[in-house]
Amino acid sequence: MTGTKRFVSCIYLYNEHAVKGLDDMTIVETDPLRLADQYNDGNVDELLIFDMSYDDESHEKALLIIKEICSKVEIPVIGAGNVKRMEDIKKLLYAGCKRAVLDYEKDEDISITKEVSDKFGKDKILASVDNAKIIEFNKALLEEYVSEIILMNPHIIKEAEAITNLPAIVSVKEIALNKLIEIFGYENIYGVTGNAINDNIKEILSLKELLKEQGISVGILESPYKWEEFKKDPQGLVPVIVQDYKTDAVLMLAYMDEDAFNYTLKTGKMTYYSRSRQERWVKGETSGHYQYVKKLTADCDMDTILAKVYQVGVACHTGAYSCFFNEIVKKSDYDENEKNPLNVLMDVSAVIADRKKNPKEGSYTNYLFDKGIDKILKKVGEEATEIVIAAKNPNPEEIKYEISDFLYHIMVLMEEKGVTWQEIMEDLAKR
Repeated sequence: MTGTKRFVSCIYLYNEHAVKGLDDMTIVETDPLRLADQYNDGNVDELLIFDMSYDDESHEKALLIIKEICSKVEIPVIGAGNVKRMEDIKKLLYAGCKRAVLDYEKDEDISITKEVSDKFGKDKILASVDNAKIIEFNKALLEEYVSEIILMNPHIIKEAEAITNLPAIVSVKEIALNKLIEIFGYENIYGVTGNAINDNIKEILSLKELLKEQGISVGILESPYKWEEFKKDPQGLVPVIVQDYKTDAVLMLAYMDEDAFNYTLKTGKMTYYSRSRQERWVKGETSGHYQYVKKLTADCDMDTILAKVYQVGVACHTGAYSCFFNEIVKKSDYDENEKNPLNVLMDVSAVIADRKKNPKEGSYTNYLFDKGIDKILKKVGEEATEIVIAAKNPNPEEIKYEISDFLYHIMVLMEEKGVTWQEIMEDLAKR
């Protein structure tokens, strides 16, 4: 059997609440972000969100919630529902969804398949179907432009498998354990979603272990190195250096024993041995500031582990993001921003933000804010033109100056519109 099988939780978003299903408006959670957090902590592999909005206003509100969820959870998010045109797919992806779903019950969604696939990439596009005839009729289109299908009807699994080799996620309302194993046994089924997963969120880890015993590949971390291969200190511990996987910021130093190491692999959450309490310590278990494993690497001597993690909240018990903040010495010529362009941009943005909150007489930045959005946009346009003109000059120094000018005005615009560099970088990373 090939391919890792995925457990996909599902949020049905209606009127800013999470409801029971597409045809059941019973509210299961008034705060969708809280529900997303529960699923994120429940060892599922992905989160599917159906936007069940019914007009433009509710659609925009739903997109804001989806954006918040995407920024908060570590697992990939799939966006679905209320897609009518290419712009709707773009909004889902720009909100932070890793992939977006076309509803093949709607002709307008079928008609934009090639367009959205060409623009965003086949790997970003899924299609939901609840009728095998739709798959058969659109087989060529689906196989060329869609990466995966979502079977909204579990009774068409065999028919779908006979028609296409496209990988599929199947939506199931409720299921017995033996039936779940049977479904994952199909070669083309790569995921199960729906209330069958939602209602068993606390059992996902056990289910994964059971499926693994059945020879079914699931999302559990496996190390090529056994604990015995590590060099331990006299207490049988290995130090772990923890870094933010996005920024490479060093967050903390902790220790693992064999139990903590195995539990980290089993759950995907960084787990340590507390030397003070002399017990297993799942980071974030009391504070909610979990660390999700992105990568574990051993050093050349196999006596230290480097952990790249997704950090929820802060790493330090003091409330600081990193535990390393007690400066001992610093040479006068040391500049931490010198080789980090993002820090420079963020520092300049911080000054601009401060000018807006605390106006300073004679400040050009405050002049722009006082004049408003039209003046800011005019300056952005002028500086963009200056870049074009400077680019015709063989001397690169002029274009450096003009790009710096342009970036400054862009940052003023960003502050005016409430956009951060973090959001820009996250969006760029998705391109």
